Amino acid sequence: MTIKDVARVAKVSVATVSRALNGRDNVTDAVRRNVLQAAADLRYTPHAAARSLSSRRTHTIGVVLPDLYGEFFSELVRGIDQVAREHGQYLLVSSYHGHPEEQGAALRAMRGRVDGLLVMSPYVDDSGFLTSNLDPSLPVVMINTHLPDAGLLSLRVDNHGAAVRMVRHLVGLGRRRIAFIGGPADNFDARERLRGYRDALAQLLPESPPRVFEGDFGEASGHEAGSAIAAADDKPDAVFAANDMMALGCLFAFNQAGLAVPGDIALAGFDDIPLARYVHPPLTTMRVDISELGARALRALLAPDGPASDDGGLIVPQLIERGSTAAAQGPPRGDSS
Repeated sequence: MTIKDVARVAKVSVATVSRALNGRDNVTDAVRRNVLQAAADLRYTPHAAARSLSSRRTHTIGVVLPDLYGEFFSELVRGIDQVAREHGQYLLVSSYHGHPEEQGAALRAMRGRVDGLLVMSPYVDDSGFLTSNLDPSLPVVMINTHLPDAGLLSLRVDNHGAAVRMVRHLVGLGRRRIAFIGGPADNFDARERLRGYRDALAQLLPESPPRVFEGDFGEASGHEAGSAIAAADDKPDAVFAANDMMALGCLFAFNQAGLAVPGDIALAGFDDIPLARYVHPPLTTMRVDISELGARALRALLAPDGPASDDGGLIVPQLIERGSTAAAQGPPRGDSS
């Protein structure tokens, strides 16, 4: 789409469209709203790279993430930025707060402004939505996104396998009543970690029913789940949270309730954010080298031959055992041995 198409749909001149899109004062509010609506309907985004038309290079990488809040995203951006500086690149970062329609707008806004894109899209299952909003001329690397039919390189964490290993670790310590604090239901990472928990429980403790508490990857939801667990008559002897932020919120709730970790309840998380090793007790978790994940994604994007069109970038997390998990004291409840 071009500015002429916007002018045609809005029934105004090209000059008026230009003034409206550039925020000039000599356009009435009604006309501006009309032009902006027409641009949105046509998915038109004005190119802002006129300064680089001669070289067709902006020396800028676009980064589109579901959120910017929390240690996970700060570590991810730190890794991306380190590689960007090594290559004389700048970053244009945008967040869509988990809303696919905002993600589409962010992707379209990158057109003409960047030389390549790093996109984390755990909330989108439809590759058609993603590709329809991407500039087909831009190289793209996906992070933690499962769209096998999109034809894009995707660096993904083995969430399912890591969750299975964490449950196996807890079972190996004698824990038999293992609860899980899940993440957003529409998030691919959260679904895979929940699937790993359920599969491991079915395999290792077939007589132990899953106990799943809702969460949203934030500390507050972990605290809410921890408070519910602490108030339950039949408490679990271990809790596995789908990320560290929820685990830390849960730990605070247990401390408030006077529950000892790991004496009364073992607690584990996922990601190994920097804060995980500095709480008391230090948090057992599945380590994802978050900074390296970002760095690796940008290295792949900047590769001389461009990112490969395959899905071979599976990253395997490492189990980090710390003080929040320990062997259960005495025989597990219900064990006659």
